Amino acid sequence: MEIAKANGGCEADRRRLLRLKCSVKDYAWGTIGSDSLVYRVYTANSDDQIDSTRPYAELWMGTHESGPSYLEVEDDGSSGVTLRSWIVENPECLGDRVLEKWGCDLPFLFKVLSVARPLSIQAHPDKVLAKKMHKAHPNLYKDDNHKPEMALAYTQFEALCGFVPLQELKSVIRAIPEIEELVGSEETNQVFCISEHDDEKVKSVVRTIFTLLMSAGPDTTKQIVFKLKRRLHLESQERHLTDKERLVLKLEKQYPNDIGVISAFFFNYVKLNPGEALYLGANEPHAYLFGECIEVMATSDNVVRAGLTSKPLDIQSLCSMLTYKLGFPEILKGSKIRPYITRYLPPFDEFEVDVCDLPCGASTVFPSVPGPSLLLVLHGEGRMSTDGSADEVSMGDVLFVPADTEIHLKSSSDLKLYRAGVNNRFLYSL
Repeated sequence: MEIAKANGGCEADRRRLLRLKCSVKDYAWGTIGSDSLVYRVYTANSDDQIDSTRPYAELWMGTHESGPSYLEVEDDGSSGVTLRSWIVENPECLGDRVLEKWGCDLPFLFKVLSVARPLSIQAHPDKVLAKKMHKAHPNLYKDDNHKPEMALAYTQFEALCGFVPLQELKSVIRAIPEIEELVGSEETNQVFCISEHDDEKVKSVVRTIFTLLMSAGPDTTKQIVFKLKRRLHLESQERHLTDKERLVLKLEKQYPNDIGVISAFFFNYVKLNPGEALYLGANEPHAYLFGECIEVMATSDNVVRAGLTSKPLDIQSLCSMLTYKLGFPEILKGSKIRPYITRYLPPFDEFEVDVCDLPCGASTVFPSVPGPSLLLVLHGEGRMSTDGSADEVSMGDVLFVPADTEIHLKSSSDLKLYRAGVNNRFLYSL
C-alpha cells in the first residue's frame, strides 16, 4: 500500500491509506509485559526496543498532543511527521462536514486499554467546564475539550459507572452503617424521604451526601474504612458477601485508607462480556477496574480525579460537576450492518466503532463515508485494497482512512479489525 509522503504528496496520495506508528502509555495500573494486549499490539506496531518488564496501559491512536500518531514514511521508515500535521496539510481528507464542525483535526481519539488494577474514580468535564479548567490549570488539564467516551470489552471487563438507582441507594444506606457515621444521620435519612419521581430533589440529596462523604478528612476516612473492613471480614464468616462488598475489600487492599473504597457503594458495578460496550457522557463518575477494552472518545485528555489514586485529586470540582443522574447504564451489544461487521453507535457526534470478524478466506467491504476513520488490526492477517492500491495487513497495523474511501478486505486467516470513525448520525443528518 503506497504511503503519502511527509510533504503531502499529490492529490492521489491524499486519498490513500496511511500506516501509523502509535504512542503507548505505561501507567502503573497497566498490565505487565506480554500479558498486556497493549504491549502485544505496540510490539507489532512499533520499531522500538520495548521493555517487557514495564506495565503497558494504553495505546493511543490519533492526533492528541499527549500521545500523537506518526506517519510511517515510505522511503526510510522514519516517523517524524505527525498525523495531525499531515491533516493540517491535507484538510480535505476529513470531509466537509467534519472540517466545518471540528476544524483540521480528528474529533475522536482511539485507544487500546489493558487494566490490571483499578483506575481512579473520575469524571470528564463538559465543554464549558473544560475551557475554564484548561485556562486556569493548563498543566493539569491539557486541552479545552469535553471527553465523552465508550469502552468496548475485548475480554471480560469490569467498571464502576454512574450512581446506583434510588432503591439500591436506600438499601446501601441501610446496609452500610459506616456511611451514616461518616456523613451524619440527618443527611442520610433524607434518602428515605424522597421519591424517584422527584428528580431534582433526588439529585440534590445525593449531591449533598456524596459531597460530604468525599470531603471527609484523612483521619476520619482511615478510621471509617478500618471499621468497614473489620465488619465485612467478620460477617464473611456468617454469610456470603455481595459482589460489591467483595469488590470493596479488594479495593481496600490496593488503596488502603482511600475514600474511594467507601464511595464505590454509590456506583453501579458493571461487568461487560466481550463484545459489549459501555458509554459515558461528560460529568459522569466512573472507574475502570479490570480487563482489556477498545476505547474511543472525543479528542481530549481531561480527567478530574477524586479517589483510588496517588495522582492529584480535585474532589471539590468533581463533586460540583457531576450530573447525579441515577440508574444502571445502557449496555450496547452492537448491530449487524453487513455480514461480519457490527456497529456500536453511542449518542455522541464525535465517534462510533465498527468491529469486523472475518473468517479465513472471507471478504467484506467498508463502504466510503464522508468522514475520516482509523483502522486497527487486532488479530490475524489479510489483504486490504482501495481504489488503485492494495497491501497485506496484520496484527498491530493501524491505518488512517481519508473521507470517501471505500475499503475491500479479504482475510488469509481469521481476522479481527476495529474501525473508529465519526458518528453516522452526524455525518448523514440533515
